[in-house]
Amino acid sequence: MSNLVTVVLAAGKGTRMKSALPKVLHRVGGKHMLQHVLDAAKAAGAKRNIVVTGFGGETVREAIGDQAEFVTQEEQLGTGHAVLQAKSLLEGETGTVMVLCGDTPLLTGELLKRLYDAHQEAGAKATVLTAIMPDPTGYGRIVHMADGSVEKIVEHKDATEEERKIKEINSGIYCFEAKELFSALGEVKNDNAQGEYYLPDVLEILRKQGKKIWAVATEDYESTFGINSRSQLAQAEKILRHRKNEELMAEGVTLMDPDTTFIDADVRIGRDTVIYPFTWIEGKSVIGENCELGPNVRLQNVTIGNGVTGQFTYAHDAVIDDGVILGQFVHIRPDTHLMEKVKIGNFVEVKNSNVGKGTKLPHLSYIGDCDMGANVNMGCGTITVNYDGKKKFRTVVGDNAFIGCNSNLVAPVTIEDNAYVGAGSTITKRVPSDNLAIARARQTNIAEWGDKRK
Repeated sequence: MSNLVTVVLAAGKGTRMKSALPKVLHRVGGKHMLQHVLDAAKAAGAKRNIVVTGFGGETVREAIGDQAEFVTQEEQLGTGHAVLQAKSLLEGETGTVMVLCGDTPLLTGELLKRLYDAHQEAGAKATVLTAIMPDPTGYGRIVHMADGSVEKIVEHKDATEEERKIKEINSGIYCFEAKELFSALGEVKNDNAQGEYYLPDVLEILRKQGKKIWAVATEDYESTFGINSRSQLAQAEKILRHRKNEELMAEGVTLMDPDTTFIDADVRIGRDTVIYPFTWIEGKSVIGENCELGPNVRLQNVTIGNGVTGQFTYAHDAVIDDGVILGQFVHIRPDTHLMEKVKIGNFVEVKNSNVGKGTKLPHLSYIGDCDMGANVNMGCGTITVNYDGKKKFRTVVGDNAFIGCNSNLVAPVTIEDNAYVGAGSTITKRVPSDNLAIARARQTNIAEWGDKRK
């Protein structure tokens, strides 16, 4: 079992975000930035995650819940000071502490696992994750010894002309052996212009003690990006969605135009499904095989079976079984279950309802708080009248019922199996099986009424 613990730095306000929300809780690729980091740590084999909070700490704790332990950095006095806040939770810890930044959502579990494994194999007391940057201007450069170990990290402004040619930069992500980390942190000083305690100073302290300092470089420098502005958040969004789209296409999903298809990180889609342009699939949505979705579809936390088609549809927090057809301008609302081969036509809204196998809701209907059987035909303009101004009530429609156009079913009411409702009826009482219910005023024609009106 991995002996890896992470300390995730998430105390900063993120001033450049210009937001009341803690920076690490801004969403990218469908999840908080901090959630991406914790997911990567889990994939890398971390047995514990400790999150250092500061600004908006209570909000961060509520968002993350029991996925992590928490400590508070009351004053933001630098990265070294932030890590030191976790010391009390790591008393007696003899393994490796990986320090991560909560605003680096592009990290992957594979990269962090490689960092941890290389740290172990090198027998180092500290290992820094580095990146090969095409343009390293402004970044601290990694200077190596002849044996490959790290001699120093030199900031851009302090580097010589020769050192500035180095493209390997410090990502701010580290592995430390726990004992050496906290021993060295006790020696870190804040005699700098900002009056802060910097974590990279630990490397210099350990180096002077003759301890081995190692580095692991990634060519995928984008993975180490930290997000400090809305513009950078948008860049990360684009990278994450590109990664997801490439992953899905490699698994057999057709994306007709990946640049206009937006799929969250946790979404799963079966092979031979075709996604048309301008489609959003979000949250924990799961899509089956051989579906055709889009254009202009938005799905949030929806489970969809195989062979489903839909266009110009918005569905959220619902279950849609195999072979369902979703017409244009359809809204499928929470707690709805559309069973196998249901057909939803144009301009239909379904909310908190169970719709049985083979049932048809062709067009212009509102179906709310309803339990509907199989092979029901709902005529155009049918409404379940579920709300009396104070409470909502359910409508029950049995198998093989036929509801005529422009009918109102006033809940609570039951239409039994094989019953019929005449067009234009307002039904307020139970309709027994095999009965025809007609509930409309008898037509009266008044002669010459138009002349009198004139």
